[in-house]
Amino acid sequence: MPRFTFGSWVEDAVDWLQSNLTWIFDFIKTVLGGMYDGVNAVLGGGEPLLMAGIFAVLAFWLRGVIPAVLTFVGFALIDSLALWDEAMGTLSLVIVAAVITIVIAVPTGIWAARNSRVSATLRPVLDVMQTMPAFVYLIPGVMFFGVGVTPGVIATIVFAMPPGVRMTELGIRQVDGELVEAAEAFGTTPKDTLTRVQLPLALPTIMAGINQVIMLALSMVVIGGMAGAGGLGEKVYAAITQLQVGLAAESGIAVVILAMYLDRMTGALNERVSPLGRRAAAKVAAGARRLKFTHYKPGTAIAMTGIVVLALIAGGLNIAGSSDSKASQADSSNVGNGQKINLGYIPWDEGIASTFLWKEILEQRGYEAGVTQLDAGPLYSGVARGDIDFQTDAWLPTTHKDYWDKYSDDLDDLGSWYGPTSLELTVPSYVKGIDSLADLKGQGKKFNGKIIGIEASAGMMGTLNKKVLKEYGLEGEYKVVSSSTSSMLAELNASIKKKEPVVVTLWSPHWAYGAHDLKKLKDPKGAWGKGEDVHTVAHKGFAKKAPAVADWLKNFKLTEKQLTSLENEIQKAGQGKEQDGVRSWLKQNPGLVDQLAPLPGGSQKDGKDAGKTVNLGYFPWDEAIASTYLWQNVLEDRGYKTTVKQLDPGPLYTGLAQGQLDVQFDSWLPTTHKDYWDKYKDNLTDLGSWYGPTSLELTVPSYVKGIDSLADLKGQGKKFNGKIIGIESSAGMMGTLNKKVLKEYGLEGEYEVVSSSTSSMLAELNRSIKKKEPVVVTLWSPHWAYGANDLKKLKDPKGAWGKGEQIHTVAKKDFAKDFPELTGWLKDFKLSEAQLASLEVELQKGGAGKEKESARRWMDANPDVVEKMAPVAG
Repeated sequence: MPRFTFGSWVEDAVDWLQSNLTWIFDFIKTVLGGMYDGVNAVLGGGEPLLMAGIFAVLAFWLRGVIPAVLTFVGFALIDSLALWDEAMGTLSLVIVAAVITIVIAVPTGIWAARNSRVSATLRPVLDVMQTMPAFVYLIPGVMFFGVGVTPGVIATIVFAMPPGVRMTELGIRQVDGELVEAAEAFGTTPKDTLTRVQLPLALPTIMAGINQVIMLALSMVVIGGMAGAGGLGEKVYAAITQLQVGLAAESGIAVVILAMYLDRMTGALNERVSPLGRRAAAKVAAGARRLKFTHYKPGTAIAMTGIVVLALIAGGLNIAGSSDSKASQADSSNVGNGQKINLGYIPWDEGIASTFLWKEILEQRGYEAGVTQLDAGPLYSGVARGDIDFQTDAWLPTTHKDYWDKYSDDLDDLGSWYGPTSLELTVPSYVKGIDSLADLKGQGKKFNGKIIGIEASAGMMGTLNKKVLKEYGLEGEYKVVSSSTSSMLAELNASIKKKEPVVVTLWSPHWAYGAHDLKKLKDPKGAWGKGEDVHTVAHKGFAKKAPAVADWLKNFKLTEKQLTSLENEIQKAGQGKEQDGVRSWLKQNPGLVDQLAPLPGGSQKDGKDAGKTVNLGYFPWDEAIASTYLWQNVLEDRGYKTTVKQLDPGPLYTGLAQGQLDVQFDSWLPTTHKDYWDKYKDNLTDLGSWYGPTSLELTVPSYVKGIDSLADLKGQGKKFNGKIIGIESSAGMMGTLNKKVLKEYGLEGEYEVVSSSTSSMLAELNRSIKKKEPVVVTLWSPHWAYGANDLKKLKDPKGAWGKGEQIHTVAKKDFAKDFPELTGWLKDFKLSEAQLASLEVELQKGGAGKEKESARRWMDANPDVVEKMAPVAG
């Protein structure tokens, strides 16, 4: 029989869905994510022991005193295992998935019970849903919804649905037919027959189905953890892949506690909602002779009162805690201000080490850092979609080539932080006569015909199978066993303890070479290829989301000594304590955090004149606003005090000349501000140009055809309503326009120059562009408007505007005497066109009133520039 392949059809269908129905998947992801976040905020927001008390009260209401005590003890144990947040995350996922499943399953089961054709159609569908390996559901889930909670919820719903439908159908079909006939005989409508006869009698069976739905949902937590759903599933998955027996046992106990609680509570709920259940519970209570108090169950009102009181206390403590945390965010190192950054990693040692290193650094810098362990495929998919912000373990150009080729359009390579690496096969040193890959030929029996590999998704496994074995004639003699990094290391350890021959896949650097006496098998034919570099890879747009972090990562480097010592420290810390190992390592490497993630203004050292007050002035031109608030931040980082005043150019120059202001950064010389300079220069100090040359111009939108030069304006006055929209009348360029430009091109009388303000001119420009109306405005370069709109600078063939100018820093006369250190900084101050433009754009994004904060964000993204602006020795 020829091989029948339909996998390509499935892939084509998935590609089509991804291309055409993304909005649906985004909507579903938003809804499910919102539901999960809401439930998790309630369950995980309170003090753990108070929440345990709420769970205990529910148990007291449903089952009695002893179950309530056991419930509190169980949840207290989860808290003592430091797994509370993960347990509440898992419980939230189970609740959301179970509620959605029940809402769909119960009506579907009722429909199937009342319609044989529907039942027959559903049966094979439910068979497929129930017997298909649950892992399969994660693949489309990750592809359509990315990594995170949503694919876990979707997979859980599909997997848990069948028993809910089947048990509902079974319960209704089992209702005595004579009772249904009797109801119909008395004239009961089909609707009332369902709600008053069939459902009440079928309720125990339906509740059993709901119980199974919840149990199956909980059984999916580990599989959901593989897709980044978090919670206890992620802990169990991490324990499995890293062979951490202790963590697996602790996480498993937490899952068992949740399972027992949910099972007992849903079972007891049947007694509360089902007439048959209430009758059975009453008989048990009436027959109890000893320890009657153990059978006591409070009324609903009493239980609800207890729950509300505990919830109010938990909520109050949570609000108080959140206010405390906000108050603590005034730290100067709080660059992130609580911004969430999601990191992902493959459970390889350098990936674990670098990821938890950056988690610690980001948290020290005020970010909220989330960490998710994933296999390589879901990890790259998650980064490409933006669910994961960055990962630090991309082995390029070989090991992860397939993933890079597939997702490169949606990824940014932030550069290599370690390299070159090497891939190799390795044996213990006691294995004699095996020193090269060529020596393995004919020795397969010695190693039981096996080479112990790592994750099948790893690129080095593909290289081994497709190239290395073939190059050295090892195909057929050896089978490459795919496992996981932790399993490979466990096999290596077990073999070494028994002094048995073993050959494993390994790479350099790796802590195993320090822990054991191993031999790297030589590769004389170069089958493994050249050494690789370990890169940091982020999603497109990450640099905009977190510019400071992106800049830090671009400059991130670790030496082999640093990396191996970090890995060993994490190994010493033990399972589940990776961040403790990182903290211990950072204590041994003081100053490294400041080196890897420099704060704005460098190390926040005070300048020599720290404590002095510098009075800054500016008039509202964009480059003036940008440079002034930039310097305000820099000066405050260096320990100076500052004041900032906005003035028109006339009062500003007067204030400088009189010593009421110290410095301003926007003197356009020699033309625009010539009059002010000539008038006050005896009482001013020119500290030099920091930007130039500039240009003044008249500008029109690009859709205004036939107007490319100032000369083209002649005779076209009606098109522009005879107006040129200007700025402040006090600006020198307005004088140049009126006295020289209009005269030079014969535009006097035809055009009126409308004096307004810079903001009014820009508002008129934006209004005209929206309506596609002709407009001509005064503008200058550089200006952010050229980036925001498609504009034309009108050529000036007669040179009426004059030559381009320089933007100078001008200070009061005695400025150098009062501020010698700052004088040196300002004389060396320079910004490129790209730097100034990006700074102005950042201020535009921040909006009016937030100029200082916006300048700070730009500084976060450009820490090296700030250090150059205000260097402090020592």
